Amino acid sequence: MNTEKRQDFELFKSNICHSVKRMGDIAFLISVLKSNKIQVFFQKEWYLECFYLLAMVDYLSRENNIPLCVEYDYIRINKLEKPVFSSGIITKCIVFKDEAPKMKSITEAIPEFKRFNIMEADVRNAC
Repeated sequence: MNTEKRQDFELFKSNICHSVKRMGDIAFLISVLKSNKIQVFFQKEWYLECFYLLAMVDYLSRENNIPLCVEYDYIRINKLEKPVFSSGIITKCIVFKDEAPKMKSITEAIPEFKRFNIMEADVRNAC
């Protein structure tokens, strides 16, 4: 019985962004592609982590003029049922009782993330 615990998604995103910043785009891409983590997450049905990591790989590939890895095409045909927003966007909507931050987040989302219904606009400013 596998009782592996999933980490909080905000922490997962932060760790991925920090890894990109620390390793650099190409080293990060190589590491992820060698690790098989995208397929592992998909097989575990950890779709949020799978799609986020694949979106990051696709985004970095585009940014560096690297062709997409076709091995993931079977995953790219999927997406999350509902849009996923950062905790900061959700908090703003609650505090101001206004959905405008969500709408802005949708228009500013990086296409590779938006494809999976993840509204991510800034992956380069990891603290």
